[in-house]
Amino acid sequence: MFPASDGAVHRYMESSPGCWAAFGEVLAREYSDAAYALAHRLTVDSYAVQHPGRPSPQSIQSVSLHLVSLCLVLEHHVSMQHATEVLQESGKDKSGFVWLDPPLMRGEVTIANVKTAENAKQHVELVWAWAKSAWTAWSGHHNTIEACLQKLDHPPRRAV
Repeated sequence: MFPASDGAVHRYMESSPGCWAAFGEVLAREYSDAAYALAHRLTVDSYAVQHPGRPSPQSIQSVSLHLVSLCLVLEHHVSMQHATEVLQESGKDKSGFVWLDPPLMRGEVTIANVKTAENAKQHVELVWAWAKSAWTAWSGHHNTIEACLQKLDHPPRRAV
């Protein structure tokens, strides 16, 4: 999706340098403008589950927790703030997560789509579409993620 280039990549979320750079550009928008930041939780979750890497303790925990976050926001309609709190608390216990084989297709919407946003409203809409696309792609593991949620000490709270 991006021209071949040399450059930095994440140490366990496998992507091309161009894709990683695009993610950095989107994050920079979100960090510099509160209107773009409204979707930040979903941006990070979507990118992480579309770039699961290979089985390692870091990638296993990362994918599981980011899928939990997507599930909380998209299926249980909790606030992104609450999803972040659950991730922070759940991430302290590194045991109990297992490798989830990634789907072959990880969603039709990607960082490339989000990068094209021309304003904050469009950005937020594209990130929500991206999150739904990424979550749907992992549908084969939805029951596993729901079971993981049941084990957490933080039951879902509806957004207000």
